[in-house]
Amino acid sequence: MIIHNHRMLILCKTYPSPSAKYVETSCVAGMDETGRLLRLFPVPFRLVAEDQQFRKWQWIRARVRKAKGDHRPESYRISVDTIEIEGDPLSTRNDWCERRQAIASLPVYENFDELAAAHQNQGVSLGLLRPSRLVDLMITRTNSENWTEEEIAKLMQAQRQGSLFDQDAEQRDLKLLKKLPYDFHYLHAGHDGKVHKHKLVDWEAGALYWNIHRKPDWQALFRHKFLAEFSGKDLMFLMGTIHRFPDQWLIVSVLYPPKPQAEAAGQESFRF
Repeated sequence: MIIHNHRMLILCKTYPSPSAKYVETSCVAGMDETGRLLRLFPVPFRLVAEDQQFRKWQWIRARVRKAKGDHRPESYRISVDTIEIEGDPLSTRNDWCERRQAIASLPVYENFDELAAAHQNQGVSLGLLRPSRLVDLMITRTNSENWTEEEIAKLMQAQRQGSLFDQDAEQRDLKLLKKLPYDFHYLHAGHDGKVHKHKLVDWEAGALYWNIHRKPDWQALFRHKFLAEFSGKDLMFLMGTIHRFPDQWLIVSVLYPPKPQAEAAGQESFRF
């Protein structure tokens, strides 16, 4: 079924990866006005016209329809050329009040096992998880720091054929996507005390790496942001399964509003 002019709040953009069918894609996810989480594809984000390049926490409108080849209930195919951006990203003023209100209707799991059970029993493949504690952030080198010849061929399709959505020379000369030479994994504990390990693929992590990777202490800087600083936030992970490996979960986005003032003062506070 095609839904015209569907309105969605973007909550996730992952670091792009090569795709044989779509050149390169990012996992994009968000929620609609009814509070449903949606996974949107294909989104070859760097190839999209500049005025359609949305940001996290930004409302957009676009035509979407349920994905045929992906039976996960949250997966929808988006017509990229129909994307319309609505205003600026939601404000962070007043302790993220506007952003908190926007996602207040979403269920938040306090333990990963609860999310895994929802996956097994209800088919949930996208959900918010609030860890009680960040145990560690692991930074490990990938097996290869360069794309394979097959992956490069996929990425070069845009240059050989022209952009999928914009025929300007600037888009045809798009630079080859840089591969992240490191993987990032969180070790995190739930309120049940169990510790879990999940890979972090949020675009913000990749962007931070490229901004600081030439500094000799870049790993310390990275850990300070994603471990020390985020440990003091009302942290939530947007977790998503992998299409080809439906029982494997990734951290596709990190949401990090400040802790409610009452909680920061050591008192009980209302949680949405």
